[in-house]
Amino acid sequence: MKQKLSERNTYTPPGASLARCNCDPVLNKEETLSVQGLKTFDNSPEVNQAQQTERSLKPNVFVLSKEGKPLMPCSIAKSKRMIKRGAAKVIKRFPFTIQLNFKCGGHAQDTSLGIDTGFGNIGFSVTSEKKELICGTVVLDGRTKERLDERRMYRRSRRNKLWYRKPRFNNRKRKEGWLPPSIERRYQTHLTLINRLKKILPINKVTVEVAKFDIQKIENPDIEGTQYQQGDLYQYQNIRSYLMSREKGRCQLCGKDFKDQPSHIHHIKSRSKGGSDKVSNLAILHEKCHTKLHKKDLGAKLKPNNKGYKPSTFMSIIHKRFWRDIPDLKVTYGNIIFVDRVKLNIQKTHYNDAFVISEGTTQSRSKPIEVKQVHRNNRVLQLNRKGFKPSIKRKKSKINPGDLFWVKNKRYTCKGVFNRGLYVLYGTVKKKEYFKFSEINKIFKFGSFVLI
Repeated sequence: MKQKLSERNTYTPPGASLARCNCDPVLNKEETLSVQGLKTFDNSPEVNQAQQTERSLKPNVFVLSKEGKPLMPCSIAKSKRMIKRGAAKVIKRFPFTIQLNFKCGGHAQDTSLGIDTGFGNIGFSVTSEKKELICGTVVLDGRTKERLDERRMYRRSRRNKLWYRKPRFNNRKRKEGWLPPSIERRYQTHLTLINRLKKILPINKVTVEVAKFDIQKIENPDIEGTQYQQGDLYQYQNIRSYLMSREKGRCQLCGKDFKDQPSHIHHIKSRSKGGSDKVSNLAILHEKCHTKLHKKDLGAKLKPNNKGYKPSTFMSIIHKRFWRDIPDLKVTYGNIIFVDRVKLNIQKTHYNDAFVISEGTTQSRSKPIEVKQVHRNNRVLQLNRKGFKPSIKRKKSKINPGDLFWVKNKRYTCKGVFNRGLYVLYGTVKKKEYFKFSEINKIFKFGSFVLI
């Protein structure tokens, strides 16, 4: 495939010396231009990527046919002209989408969607043959466990006040393919993102990055055979005996022998902060040292030996589920993405990885967006004016943090509500500014994905 060069800068400054014939032996000694500063703009992939990151990139406007079928996006200027003459109408603010008011052929180019899966962030990119249509990163919420713990606390408090409770039947069975709620929500967010992109773009192919990790191999590269069945506590009576053997009978805080003194087991990273019950997160201390550690806050002296493997475990769990839930799926792996990204000479980001996954090469890039996942109906503990008798918010708020609202034709961003939704905050944390909800003229709700 031949590549065309853009126009050559042939501007010659006044007073420049004239170059003689290239047969002159003096000129052949030095392979330089007779006038410095001439540039030839090449269209190699490396140069294109560098030039696109320097200049500002404009987002696309997504187009739907009169029947609601996704078409190829257009520019902002073209969408304004179509809306002005009545050929299209705005149906969504984010991502900005218009719908045609007339019938058209409905022909669209082949586009490919690339998803960079992740535990905390999801990268996405949709590319056609000539350009990238949309790209960005979704920042996941990751507060499912915290909310479940809070709900459990309220439920136990409420049930403990009952004198009598009806017996429960043994009908609590987990469905086939059950996942823990925190993992299920992260996985469903991947599917939700793919479905939303399919509603605004004519996507023909979906490619997802998958991976499967061997946690035991990560911790011990030399593990093999029956060693997989023999954990840290193999041939030890209990956890306490293992910790005694590991620390050679000494306290991890003061370093002295236990002798006949009682021992306590301490979580180096507390359970409330996400610490686990793994032996690498446990320390054995004197009873006095344990009390002293909590009173004087000496926990910084103990460092956990374990690393968190939640992202690796999450990727290992969901890698087979994409095949079941996404038809005609194509997968790729991290080592392939790394090689292709190095060839294109682009930085390591979630949306750049997604661009490579979607088989992007020399296409013109689009402006990346960053989206944050939010919870639509938070359970908020509210106090009355006198500061007691807490009550839980039971109804869904009419406006959520991150939503846009207009007062006297001026746009604001909601930062929260108070007094049971009668007042809406829009200022900073230090300076709380608010409007009455009755003063609001119009509201735009982002839903579960809020633009940052």
